[in-house]
Amino acid sequence: MRSIFCLILLSAFKLNAQQPVYQDIPYTQDYSVKHYLKDTTLALSRVFADRNGVIQVLSAKGLLQPNGGQFQYPGTLEPVRAYRPMADKKLAGLGVFQKQFVYLDDQTVLSNAWAGKLLARHGLPKARIFCPGADRFSFLVSDGTTLKMLQDSAVIWTGKLAADQVKDIRFEAAQNRFWILGEQSVSAFSLADKSLKTVFRLPGLTCFELVKNQLYLGTHDGYLVFDPALNKPVGPTQKKLPVTDLTMISYAHGNLWFGSNRGAFMQRPDGKFNYYYGERWVPGNRIIHISEGPENSVLILTNKGLGEIRFRQMTLHEKSLVYEKQVRQRHIRYGFNCDVSTLKNGDLSTFEMGQRDSDNLWTAMYLVSQLYRHKVTGDPEALQNWMESFEAMERLFTITGMKGYFARGFERKGYFKFKPEQWDGGLTNGWTHAKDGHWDWRGTTSSDQTVGQFFALTQIAELTDGDTRKRAIGLIDKLMTNIINNDWYLIDFDGKPTLWGKWHPDYVNGFPTMVGDRKINSSNIIAFLQVAYHFTQKPIYKEKAYELMQKHGYLENLLRPMGEIGKTPPNASDWAKMLSKEWNHSDDEMYFLAYGSLYRYAFDSKLKTQFWATIKEHWEFERPEKNSLWNFIYAATGAKAFDLDESIWHLQEFPLDMIEWSVMNSHRKDLDFVPENFREQTTTSVLPPDERPELKHNRNLFKLDRPGGNGMSELSAGDSFLLPYWMGRYLGVISAPVSSK
Repeated sequence: MRSIFCLILLSAFKLNAQQPVYQDIPYTQDYSVKHYLKDTTLALSRVFADRNGVIQVLSAKGLLQPNGGQFQYPGTLEPVRAYRPMADKKLAGLGVFQKQFVYLDDQTVLSNAWAGKLLARHGLPKARIFCPGADRFSFLVSDGTTLKMLQDSAVIWTGKLAADQVKDIRFEAAQNRFWILGEQSVSAFSLADKSLKTVFRLPGLTCFELVKNQLYLGTHDGYLVFDPALNKPVGPTQKKLPVTDLTMISYAHGNLWFGSNRGAFMQRPDGKFNYYYGERWVPGNRIIHISEGPENSVLILTNKGLGEIRFRQMTLHEKSLVYEKQVRQRHIRYGFNCDVSTLKNGDLSTFEMGQRDSDNLWTAMYLVSQLYRHKVTGDPEALQNWMESFEAMERLFTITGMKGYFARGFERKGYFKFKPEQWDGGLTNGWTHAKDGHWDWRGTTSSDQTVGQFFALTQIAELTDGDTRKRAIGLIDKLMTNIINNDWYLIDFDGKPTLWGKWHPDYVNGFPTMVGDRKINSSNIIAFLQVAYHFTQKPIYKEKAYELMQKHGYLENLLRPMGEIGKTPPNASDWAKMLSKEWNHSDDEMYFLAYGSLYRYAFDSKLKTQFWATIKEHWEFERPEKNSLWNFIYAATGAKAFDLDESIWHLQEFPLDMIEWSVMNSHRKDLDFVPENFREQTTTSVLPPDERPELKHNRNLFKLDRPGGNGMSELSAGDSFLLPYWMGRYLGVISAPVSSK
């Protein structure tokens, strides 16, 4: 699936012709459509789909059906009214035979298929379990105690389990026999000689499934495989599962599915599992039943409704277009790319956009994604997208009225209260009035906001010409001049340095060497100065860069190995201790977004070699995260090996639903945990993006849980997915979409 080709572009980076290339063929993307119960006290028991794609759910008050659901816009479960006489039936069971619905009530087994000819009386008023046999007139029925075999509408056998209660029944066509699960036994009923025999006993059996003539037996602590030919279990009990207390086992579309009281999971061909937990996937986490749905979907019935896990063939390019629409419809505010955090239980109709701390940074990342998209495809929509964001980022400079100083954000006058709040260690919220009297703007501009500005402005200066290039270079020049003139500080409207906008040697070198801020501030400011010199050719920028590197040790600082970053000694300042509690993943983002400038615009080949080595060393630390953005930024240095497979995995596993639902993984038994450590890595392997709580590049991707805030916000894909995808396309390490035909 890999080939070597050259992408001819006006590139900000040089593609190494020996770098691997991913051919963007369709892969399987999963997503969920949910249907909620209006009355969550209503008990549900079974869900099936028939040959026509009709879905029915059996409840304590009759049949229900999905209504109105689509991706990210949930539907409901409503009463089935198609056959009026069914409303009068006391239905206790629902199943399918030959992909037609079959029902069990207090008197009969019946169906509306086959011209309604199926109507077999069983004589068990409390019947609740049934299973079809070899034909449509053959059923084994039970009320939990008594078993009755129906053949051609007649009872041909009656029996009971030996000292056990019936929980479920399966039919094995190859041997013409029924398998009966008890609470502590497995029995076989042979149709040939009408014999019932207990073949296996184990207390605590909860569920079972027949798969290719083998029985998968679920328990409260894993599952085991029983081979009828050997008349014994094969191998030990399997306990390396996301959850071991199983409520359901189902074989759907060629895959084993498991249910629990903590979500559902599917066994992959490699033996590991896709875990479907929380409302990203299902309405409730107590799984009641799982079955095959229409068009290769899987139906997961929970205590709160129905989740349809759908599987669609798509390319990464097609996936990107889903996100492009998401960003434009809900995440563009005055041209800024922003997250929304006012949702009510994931209801997208309730979203509001407001100024957020890092909108400038997220916008810079989105802007560059659209710039790359336009360069790769020539799409005029992409051009308009990045130009709108550029205009918003420009206005951050003009609205302050302070030459070379840009705001953190802005809003129309009167929507933010000017009051102290706990932010950035107790600073005020940073709002002030703009001179025009119609707008307010927010100061407290930080170093990561500055990284964002330089990241976007550099790419515009490199990849465009004419007016936009001139405007970008002008802002680079003004911003860098401002920082130098203010003695390496960002000075806010109150005349004081902002909390994080500090690159002065006294501040930077005031930290012990193991404090990350000493390294990152040095790395970032040298990258900024190199950019400013490259595009303006003003000697002061090179002079100041060498002054910092040679006189104040910034070269030594930025080349310091990441392995030396750690916690401070006991005698360090409280501020240094606070900054060194754990690995700073926001710093990782700031490093990598500036690495392109650090490497590409190095003043000489020796520095370039040194910078490449420190970038590679940092990348090696980040490899376990399998982050496509870090990998592609490293690839932009010309590296031949940059974990392309892991990058594609990251992009393919990204969830289409980016609402921040509650996510829990720390209880899982299929994960290999590692001891507590400074990097906050929790497991040996990072979880797929669609199973973990964190998606943004500046967060700890090894974080396992997000217990609260269920469905209150939706992240924008503009920075998290679109930037790495379009960077991969721009670098030529991801091909244009390739047809599978």
